[in-house]
Amino acid sequence: QVQLVESGGGSVQAGGSLRLSCAASGYAYCMGWFRQAPGKEREGVAGNTLGGTTYYADSVKGRFTISRDNAKNTLYLEMNNLNPEDTAMYYCAAARRGVSCATLRDDTFNYWGQGTQVTVSS
Repeated sequence: QVQLVESGGGSVQAGGSLRLSCAASGYAYCMGWFRQAPGKEREGVAGNTLGGTTYYADSVKGRFTISRDNAKNTLYLEMNNLNPEDTAMYYCAAARRGVSCATLRDDTFNYWGQGTQVTVSS
């Protein structure tokens, strides 16, 4: 069992930046970030394998950077040039298999955090 606790959400204006953190109670091969906006399905944002391979949704490539500190069991998401379409609840998730990172399919992730809200105003 891996417990995940997110932090770092908040409200920013368009063009601003935020950094999300996710503290994990144990190791998982794949860790990722998902988001869900009101009335929309949850979508994969980025994934990071234990070996450091990263994957991104097209909508965030070039603006978001995922990273992890394995010594601290912590996952990060640096979000730059935010726009109102990035407004959502952001969730940290962990999976036992690397394919989860490559596909960013939420049904392949085994553990989930409670989420942290990100609101971007225009």
